[in-house]
Amino acid sequence: MLLITGANGQLGRCLRDILPRGEALYTDAADLDITQEAAVLSYGQDKSFSAIINCAAYTNVDQAEAEPEPARRINACGPANLAKLAAAQNIPLIHLSTDYVFDGSVNTPLSETAPTRPLNVYGKTKQEGEQAVLQYARTAVVLRTAWLYSPYGKNFVKTILKLGKERPEINVVFDQIGTPTYAGHLAQAIIEILPQIKAGSKEIYHFTDDGVCSWYDLAWYVLKKADISCCVRPVLSSQYPTKAARPAFCVLNKSKITQTFGLSLKHWTQGVESCLNKLTE
Repeated sequence: MLLITGANGQLGRCLRDILPRGEALYTDAADLDITQEAAVLSYGQDKSFSAIINCAAYTNVDQAEAEPEPARRINACGPANLAKLAAAQNIPLIHLSTDYVFDGSVNTPLSETAPTRPLNVYGKTKQEGEQAVLQYARTAVVLRTAWLYSPYGKNFVKTILKLGKERPEINVVFDQIGTPTYAGHLAQAIIEILPQIKAGSKEIYHFTDDGVCSWYDLAWYVLKKADISCCVRPVLSSQYPTKAARPAFCVLNKSKITQTFGLSLKHWTQGVESCLNKLTE
């Protein structure tokens, strides 16, 4: 039985879609407060898990600037507690992290060993979470991903669809470059790598969909595929200021995970199409 935290988020919902019923215990904050060490350790006393997948996270990048402590409790303390539970049961922990641990100052794809220099509170707390997982777990995979979206919850793709239907034109930044990742593809990748994790290993891997684009490119493609006639205008990040600084270029190198686990990557455009199809079902 898998223990999956943050099960009502985008990734958790996508894992629900593909995992057969009865193979996982899905929890959210109401079921298990991962920020409380005693609660986490006691939660596992009368249960035996085969692995933990931590999808729980504080993901409001701008709000984290105003409330760093709640972000730190969820993104750093929570993973530390889950790592201790995983160590106590001697099981693997898969922990989700982010491309925002990088500062985006280089223009080549980033490997797992590239220096992490987060620009904002969100990135810093996620970096702390990575470090805690690698410190406390006996067997761990830190899985960095980027620009996640799905048919569930709030995300960029769903926001663009909504705005495209409401407005004749929208402005979207074109000078932030990365790789949109469909949460359904990430969920499938997690299921594929889980049985291949070697006991006692502690590794960081990068996983996103394939290809590169800007937020502007993504918005344009979403509206085109949805057949929504809204004009998308490219603007500079300086014209759209946010509370939290964001990396200008955060394309992750995925060669380590594809070679280690034999994964095949799907292009980000395929992810958009899959998501739109799911939304219209």
